[in-house]
Amino acid sequence: MKIGRVILALLFVVAGTLHFIAPGVYIRIMPPYLPRHLLLVYLSGAAEILGGLGLLIGQTRRAAAWGLVALLIAVWPANLYMAMEHLALPGVMGQSWAQWLRLPLQLPLIYWAWLYTREDVRA
Repeated sequence: MKIGRVILALLFVVAGTLHFIAPGVYIRIMPPYLPRHLLLVYLSGAAEILGGLGLLIGQTRRAAAWGLVALLIAVWPANLYMAMEHLALPGVMGQSWAQWLRLPLQLPLIYWAWLYTREDVRA
């Protein structure tokens, strides 16, 4: 389980860092009904970084995992909006099929983070 936790942590740290490097991409997928898009992009990026780092520390692992589960659920509407509006984005994420595929793929990510919420998970 340790290697999986490290990979998940790195995934979130990298993804969170991208929110600060290229915030415009994330702003574009924000549903219009949400306020203060740039602030929300930065907050979600910070939450991803902190959650990823928290997975690596024994004392914060469970709380970080629960936070990442909640974050993945919270950002789902942005992924749905992106797919429904067929937003033109760089790379493969600009393809409609990839945008729709991202929605069900969020479930394994939620499950993966949830694995580290349990007390019986070692390392």
